[in-house]
Amino acid sequence: MTERLYYTEPYRTEFDAVVQRVEPHDAGLLVVLDRTAFYPTSGGQPFDTGRLDGVRVIDVVDRDDGAVGHVIDGRLAVGQAVHGTLDWPRRFDHMQQHSGQHVLSAVFDRLHRARTISFHLGSAVSTIDLEREVTADAIRSAEDEANRVIWQNLPVAIRFASAAEAAALPLRKEPTRDGTLRLIAIGDVDLSACGGTHVAQTGAIGSIMIPAWERFKGGTRIEFACGGRALDLFRSLRDQMAAAMRLLSVSAAELPEAVARLQTEARDLRRAGRGFQEELAGHRAAALVAAAPEVGGCRLVVDALEGWDAPGLKMLAQAIAAAPGQAAVLLSRPAPALVVIARAAGVTLDARRVLEALTGRFGGRGGGRPELAQGGGLEGSIDEMLAVARAAAAAGATGAAGG
Repeated sequence: MTERLYYTEPYRTEFDAVVQRVEPHDAGLLVVLDRTAFYPTSGGQPFDTGRLDGVRVIDVVDRDDGAVGHVIDGRLAVGQAVHGTLDWPRRFDHMQQHSGQHVLSAVFDRLHRARTISFHLGSAVSTIDLEREVTADAIRSAEDEANRVIWQNLPVAIRFASAAEAAALPLRKEPTRDGTLRLIAIGDVDLSACGGTHVAQTGAIGSIMIPAWERFKGGTRIEFACGGRALDLFRSLRDQMAAAMRLLSVSAAELPEAVARLQTEARDLRRAGRGFQEELAGHRAAALVAAAPEVGGCRLVVDALEGWDAPGLKMLAQAIAAAPGQAAVLLSRPAPALVVIARAAGVTLDARRVLEALTGRFGGRGGGRPELAQGGGLEGSIDEMLAVARAAAAAGATGAAGG
């Protein structure tokens, strides 16, 4: 059993201990100490990192026998006295996020009867999953109230209680374990059983931001960031917005309207471009057919074209295949290439087999029917693709040639 110093001294960054066990581990060696300030992954909070006598601690695990295992990338010996040092910025970041989660979960519970059923502290943002769906207005009010609690700088107290004592207390959620419980009390806002590390006063959380949320398994998943992470998030959003404002030469207030205008213009351009392609397809199809050889009584067009997207290539291939005795295998240029294969009703060429020959050699994916198939993501030499396409198409192309 390891004495867990972080239970009562979460701000402690250094400690002395003795190595009790050393065991092999996939990532190096695992050592068990008689006491530790390193927090193991547990309850949604990741592990601490740091050093033991200069040896890096790269993982910390909670073992079934009650000991804390430290995975190291060096060597330590049983009986060796070691000095441990935590990576404090990482620990404090976790303390801010975990304490902020307690505040946010308590506020959602109190204001909107939305109970938290799970918590995950990620590398950039953290999440809580609420048992039911909540509205955007409810999320905004919870964010406001959580920050009001933080700015009150309420004490965050640690206490211990037996299961019987805890049963008589107004805990936010029922404990999942028996025996002595470690309780975290945040003023009169929240009381929860928790083994994680927390700040001493809510002011140290700094602030809480909720950048996103989504419906999730019948409830709502809330993304949030506290303290330093909230500041990093603000800076990222500020810089992205500033870049967009410079590109569009608009103010922040004008940005949504400018983006909407660009979307409308892009739709109009795509519509106009499609019209031009439709008009061009007939002329281009006739030119390609005129230059194409007859293969097995079929006029077979195999070519690679620049400036044609997938819908345009399909339109052009279908224009060629509209006449009896004609077929087309059209690739886009440059790679990664798109491909469309089409044939007239009287031609025996199987478009799927030609596509399989190309994707089997050059990768990519696609699908279709014997008369029409298309794909994309083909990598390699366009000239080699054309050679494979000609061979595969010629092997199956027969039919009455169109004039």
